[in-house]
Amino acid sequence: VGFALTTSAALRDDGDDGRTPIIGFDMGGTSTDVSRYDPRGGYEQVTETTTAGVTVQAPQLDITTVAAGGGSALTFRSGTFYVGPESVGSQPGPVCYRKGGALAVTDANLVLGRILPNYFPKIFGANEDEPLDYDASFAAFEELSKRINDETGGSLTTEEVAMGFLRVANEAMCRPIREITESKGYEISSHVLAAFGGAGPQHACAIARDLGMSTVFVHRFCGILSAYGMGLADVVAESQVACAAKYDNSDELAQAMTSMSTLKDRVTTQLTANGAFEPHDVRCECFLNLRYDGSDTAMMVPEPEDGDYAKAFRERFVREYGFDLKGRALLIDDVRVRGVANNTLLTRLPIASCAPGEMPQARDSTRVYFEDLGWCDTPVFMFDSLLGGMSIEGPAIIMNGTSTCVIEPACVGEVTAYGDLKITVPITKAKSDDANEEDYSKPDAILISIFSNRFMGIAERMGRTLQRTSVSTNIKERLDFSCAIFGPDGGLVANAPHVPVHLGAMSATVSWQLDHWGFDGLHEGDVLVTNHPQAGGSHLPDITVVTPVFRDGKIVFFVASRGHHADVGGLTPGSMPPFSKTIADEGAAIKTFKLVDRGVYQEEGIVKLLTKPDTGSKGTRKLADNLSDLSAQVAANQRGITLLNELIDECGLNQVQAYMNHVQDNAELAVRDMLKQAARNVIADTARLGAEVSGERVTLKAVDCMDDGSQVCLTLTLDAEHGTADFDFTGTSNQVDGNWNAPPAVTNAAVIYSIRCLVKQEIPLNQGCLKPVTIAVPDGCFLSPSESAAVVGGNVLTSQRVTDVCLAAFGACANAQGCMNNLTFGDDTFGYYETIGGGAGAGPDFHGASAVQCHMTNTRITDPEILERRYPVILREFSIRHGSGGDGQTHGGDGIVRRLEFLKDITVSVLSERRVFAPKGLAGGADGARGVNTLTRANGEVIDLGGKNSIQVSRG
Repeated sequence: VGFALTTSAALRDDGDDGRTPIIGFDMGGTSTDVSRYDPRGGYEQVTETTTAGVTVQAPQLDITTVAAGGGSALTFRSGTFYVGPESVGSQPGPVCYRKGGALAVTDANLVLGRILPNYFPKIFGANEDEPLDYDASFAAFEELSKRINDETGGSLTTEEVAMGFLRVANEAMCRPIREITESKGYEISSHVLAAFGGAGPQHACAIARDLGMSTVFVHRFCGILSAYGMGLADVVAESQVACAAKYDNSDELAQAMTSMSTLKDRVTTQLTANGAFEPHDVRCECFLNLRYDGSDTAMMVPEPEDGDYAKAFRERFVREYGFDLKGRALLIDDVRVRGVANNTLLTRLPIASCAPGEMPQARDSTRVYFEDLGWCDTPVFMFDSLLGGMSIEGPAIIMNGTSTCVIEPACVGEVTAYGDLKITVPITKAKSDDANEEDYSKPDAILISIFSNRFMGIAERMGRTLQRTSVSTNIKERLDFSCAIFGPDGGLVANAPHVPVHLGAMSATVSWQLDHWGFDGLHEGDVLVTNHPQAGGSHLPDITVVTPVFRDGKIVFFVASRGHHADVGGLTPGSMPPFSKTIADEGAAIKTFKLVDRGVYQEEGIVKLLTKPDTGSKGTRKLADNLSDLSAQVAANQRGITLLNELIDECGLNQVQAYMNHVQDNAELAVRDMLKQAARNVIADTARLGAEVSGERVTLKAVDCMDDGSQVCLTLTLDAEHGTADFDFTGTSNQVDGNWNAPPAVTNAAVIYSIRCLVKQEIPLNQGCLKPVTIAVPDGCFLSPSESAAVVGGNVLTSQRVTDVCLAAFGACANAQGCMNNLTFGDDTFGYYETIGGGAGAGPDFHGASAVQCHMTNTRITDPEILERRYPVILREFSIRHGSGGDGQTHGGDGIVRRLEFLKDITVSVLSERRVFAPKGLAGGADGARGVNTLTRANGEVIDLGGKNSIQVSRG
């Protein structure tokens, strides 16, 4: 509220027409919050956010938090600079607090002259009566610089190291700003950056420059602007009621409007009940929560000027998602009214103006280090001594008692009539030369971290585009999709934090396509589609779209997106048949097809492949959704191409591709360090882990049984000297006459996921993680089946068991639930699919989480209200299965109880494991409980369905 009201008012003073949107940038001690305000549309609101891994589902302002604040810890690990996510806290705090703390962003700003100890209160040290300790911070950075140079062979100065950490922190803070703007269809450069908080104005000019934003606004109370905003905020009462009406039905719409009138009376009464406000002081803001029939994506639409909610909804839907679902009915889920009693406290008092040509008088002078210029003599001004109309050229520092503002070189600050600061940031769009021959063969540790963030940010925005533009429940709501960037050789470069079983396997998909087509067979404008297990796929519902990225006629990257489609044909609705024997039973299988050939969409060809599969199986039951989701995947890939080209324009192809490789090399280094330490730990604890030790090499074994008795056997050999690991699955049972065979790509995905989990630092999941690793899977076993084998369960069952075996061999954690507990139901008109979570395995020093999906999937389950509204089913119970996790010094997570009652005759299929053999405990811990699937008929008869079954159920 503080930044929104104050900045928009200042923009109006400048002649703005009230259309300029604002980004709030609040940097404090441990984190940074970013948000967006549009004077035309008000505050951005959402119904769900995730912060620090905790998801909150409730109506709230759209505020994104990133772990990069003044107290974020600065570390150097495995050749890379890291800022956060750990915080040094306020006790002991940064090194400069004189309490034995660790290096943090505050220390970097202090060493570089951006924090002035003389202007800080003397509240530090054991007795809290000393100033900030510059010498201690500098000494700590000096020591760290020496270690960095020793490890990398570089010659970075202490200042360059400190500046490097600030650059990494700035890039981390840029990512959420891109997320709340570009990912929602807004242009970043059209916004004003409103910086506040104790540290926000220190970084604002650099953040704005990196994002291409030309204006920064700093309020004179920026250090306490959040508190100031609380005082300015209106008093609000909100009320909402469920509606479930059709917008186009005049009677139902009238009923919704009647509910709205009732809610208006209710909120007005609430606000006037204590006598603080009169009815005429209250204004009501009305909303309809609208969605298209068949979609779970609802939007809370404020009342438009012309009263046409449907038109306003469609315009917003097209802006955010890029398409319109013409012909679909519009549904009203909720009616909401927000009563607002206006706060009259915002009284803006102008300050004295300067005389024409009058220059501000500096209070002091200091030296500040800047990235391109080094140390610069910099004047220091006090906010309260500035007069309206004064201009301040950077570099300069402005103090106001609760915050420090850094105006960087070439930036110009202008004091407004009300004592605030408007900073103009010069933006240059210099295009880098692709032919730049500069040598980037030696990696820069700072740039490794920055490029890692940039690559991951691109993959994240691809995912956001896919979610926005898809239509199916699986992709849009359950988030069963993944996006990633690959090198010209098909190796994984970076991914967003999507579905692990997808991400580790997609490199095999891209490599297969490259081997099949060759560089000469691919052209600009080509888009490939595939889902076949022998082409790097996992199971048939997971369809992958691969697009080559061209630069001057050459392939320089690939981008790919994989999504779980609701149906691709096969024996049962949902394409997850429990008893499939061959791949022909499971639906359309596509090794490769040019979905787009040199820019021309091949709709006829893809329709034929999906409706009349070459396998001879039944075709898809959801063709329209398939085509829509494929188009969304194409759009996501195109978004990735656009962003990669922008990065190349900015940095040059030579540098981007060099750091594509350096990022992978860095991941390799981190994995080697982890494997060396893991081997040493095993050597030190041989008796507990049952390892065979031969010099620096240790061998561990782990075995797990599928419910049919088939074994997953792993012999893991670690080399403590070289940091390598050999995963040998020799001894694994033969291909099965069932569908839990798993293509080799699934085993690769499980191995790379397990390794990534054991690396205790933030590195991207990429091909470098597998460079120190060899994986041996015998042909003919059920981890490397024949081309005709059924594999639908390999992705959702066996992948979890391979992961359990890998982690058990390391002694990292006990078994988890061991499968994704797949449930499908439907008929010839619809199909529904969900995965049901369970309990995570405990580790030596942690309990397992209860009622979660873990390891190879992190997809959601459909909300109960949506499930019951869209499908003929009632959710009778969804609870934790207490006591099922297995006891021990640390206990395993408990599983889930889920009971569904069906309202019509349909086909129900279950595909699950751990119904015969229980999940194993580790190091003497107890086993977890086995799962059970039962059918309770209407007459009370209870039938055990076993782990895999497909049945016809009747109503009730």
